[in-house]
Amino acid sequence: MLDGLYKAEYGVDDAFGRSIMCMHEGRMLGGNSAFAHLGTYQEQGGEILGDVITQRHNDDPHYKPLMGADVAAISVRGRLKGNTIRLEGSAAPRPGALFWANLTRLDDEALPPVGEVGVGGIVNGLYSIRIRALDGVDAGLSGVMLLMNGRILGGDAFFYYLGSYSSADGRWKGEILNQEHTPAKGENPVFGGHEVGIGFAGTCNGEGAELEAIALAGKRSLRLAATLKLMRAA
Repeated sequence: MLDGLYKAEYGVDDAFGRSIMCMHEGRMLGGNSAFAHLGTYQEQGGEILGDVITQRHNDDPHYKPLMGADVAAISVRGRLKGNTIRLEGSAAPRPGALFWANLTRLDDEALPPVGEVGVGGIVNGLYSIRIRALDGVDAGLSGVMLLMNGRILGGDAFFYYLGSYSSADGRWKGEILNQEHTPAKGENPVFGGHEVGIGFAGTCNGEGAELEAIALAGKRSLRLAATLKLMRAA
């Protein structure tokens, strides 16, 4: 089974990027701090064929598009070797150039028990997320989060999230473990180098959600707030 959470490293010409990708029942959903990946895949004769659209979700100009466009269509094919999927193909903004991607399976054994979702609960789907520290602390993260029937999967170019939530009547609460898949201490000194446990609660509707949380990063306790915006329902 290909279903699972992967670290994705990819490139075209001299450009290189890194993201999180979740593969689940023929869908490929993921992204990083500025771009979401929305696509599908199928298996044919031992090959994996995929089509993905990348789409900006963070307007911060610090994050440059890999292929010079905020929206890009990518078509790939490849095979699973061990715990890595090697894909090659083309990207519409770079005609004639080889696009490549390596997807490496991440350990999801730390997933907590799945929560319950009732009437008025948060919608299944891929969300962009912006996390900011409170109390005057200069720290934060942005990325993507997949919510699926009480389970949380997500991340960005350096971190991945595993968690669970319960939701009903416009409220939700849960827990997340934030871990590195690529060393991030130089990029994010607050969260880098730590497994960060986060407990949260907040409100939700059909378009997104808000939350407040307490995060434990090493010996440091941080109050956080976050905004989620639905990019694609699942």
